[in-house]
Amino acid sequence: KHVFAVASGKGGVGKSTVAANLAVALQQSGAAVGLCDCDIYGPSISLMFGSRERPMATEDNHIIPIEQYGLRLMSMGFLLDDAAPAILRGPMVTRYTQQFLRQVEWGELDYLVLDLPPGTGDIQLTIVQTVALSGAIIVTTPQEVALIDARKASAMFEKVNVPVLGLIENMSYFLSPSDGVRYDIFGSGGGEREAKRIRVPLLGQIPIDIATREAGDRGMPVTAESKESPVSLEFVHVAQRLREMLPLT
Repeated sequence: KHVFAVASGKGGVGKSTVAANLAVALQQSGAAVGLCDCDIYGPSISLMFGSRERPMATEDNHIIPIEQYGLRLMSMGFLLDDAAPAILRGPMVTRYTQQFLRQVEWGELDYLVLDLPPGTGDIQLTIVQTVALSGAIIVTTPQEVALIDARKASAMFEKVNVPVLGLIENMSYFLSPSDGVRYDIFGSGGGEREAKRIRVPLLGQIPIDIATREAGDRGMPVTAESKESPVSLEFVHVAQRLREMLPLT
């Protein structure tokens, strides 16, 4: 019913972590959710969900997605060995991206979350031309260098008539586990200022959290593992806002 992209202007801002946990939070809210890893060169969804399964094909050459935590998943990581790089020229990347969107048996979904590669290149344009996106979410961190690139990603979506649903500020702050003091390691207010500048809502501020990293490395998104953690609760809040913006009825 709704296909939306999770995007960023630069790498390393935690876009895949946001996409994975947001998909889990949407699924926990009762929606049928698929998650497609469109980062062909640097897939990470297979690792974050701890699956080494290989997708099966149907008789008419459609790919059956992997199922984990109630989600339907597709990633280049399911097709490659861990250490094997995807060495592909642009046209091949375009073909894989189109196959993931058109030839995977997603079934009846309420939301299909697309985890995009960073930047504003081939894959992003292919996706916009292949599926009708309900919108895009831009992930950034609070420091200026990430915000500038987030602005570029937002401008790209505007140019191709895809609404930007909002901004998520990841690694927003650190809460000391011993005394609960908040530290704005990467500066404060960056995401809020940028959201105002590009006139979109700030959907959420995700704290830096050791448990989030550990859960992801274990192959279990933190929102699935510990539902009461501050990070999980923030993703649940973002999922609620998204459901209001992209209603199913």
